[in-house]
Amino acid sequence: MIATLKSRFTDWLFQPRGPESGVVVLVQRRVYILPTPHGLVFAVVLLMMLLGAINYTLSLGFVLTFLLVALAFNAMLYTFRNLARLSVSAGRTQPVFAGESAQFILNLANSGRYNRYAIGLSRKRRARNSETYVDVSAGASEQLKISIPAPRRGLLQPGRLTVFTRFPLGLYYAWSYVHPDVSCIVYPRPAAAGLPLPSAESAAGSGPSRGAGQDDFAGLRAYHSGDPPRHIAWKAAARGQGLLTKQFSGEAAREVWLAWEQLPPRMDIEEKLSCLTRWVLDAEAQHLSYGLRLPSGEQPMGSGEAHRNKCLEALALFELPQATST
Repeated sequence: MIATLKSRFTDWLFQPRGPESGVVVLVQRRVYILPTPHGLVFAVVLLMMLLGAINYTLSLGFVLTFLLVALAFNAMLYTFRNLARLSVSAGRTQPVFAGESAQFILNLANSGRYNRYAIGLSRKRRARNSETYVDVSAGASEQLKISIPAPRRGLLQPGRLTVFTRFPLGLYYAWSYVHPDVSCIVYPRPAAAGLPLPSAESAAGSGPSRGAGQDDFAGLRAYHSGDPPRHIAWKAAARGQGLLTKQFSGEAAREVWLAWEQLPPRMDIEEKLSCLTRWVLDAEAQHLSYGLRLPSGEQPMGSGEAHRNKCLEALALFELPQATST
């Protein structure tokens, strides 16, 4: 009962908005401020100084106490102003493998006339172990990065993040919640090296190599996404024949299909995805032309970084069709 009431009160107070796309401006109603532990101690000390000045009728005690009170009120205004009216937007994230940490980026833009100092970012309010800081000059932009563990493949979202500041004296903690509408693709964790790549004959059924060396031109074939640009027949494209890729002797034996069915049936889904991830990385490292066959679809034959990323993304987002068994 108490937990439910607390949750409802928190939702009413902070008004969760869900994922927000585009630029978010931290207007006044989005910025919250509370005293820090140091600020509470400072307030207790001021109260004791005031009682002592009253008890002993110390004029200088009153002057010092009220001077420090004025300092505290000014610090509150500066802390609030240091965060208010900042513009926040999500930056681009780079894919990672399961077990690594995803790096999420927030772009901070300061359109005001004052410099902003010690702007922090964390996943949870007052979670000091995950805080990062940056200063944002007037009229400038800066980036804040936060590292979030990615234990499983798929799409990882950062959730609600906290942008905060304790500037200038650390007596107050001002913060605002942002929930960027951004996600990071998490590839499956690559399996340990061990299971060899499928052979060209078993994977593609292409038979033995047609020549002795890869440097001997053997003809043209249709362009596949991810083919190296140096192998594209640009002269043929200029003649209006479309994109074609040059083939060289021995290349047929260097084309392999990485198929779900080639893996041992005893493996579960995640183990198969890990092995296929290892095969994709190994095939790319060996400069092979490879395709990927999954129960949910296939990636055509290709090579290069773009093709590698497409295959890894297909593995990261793979969902086994209901009618297909492992």
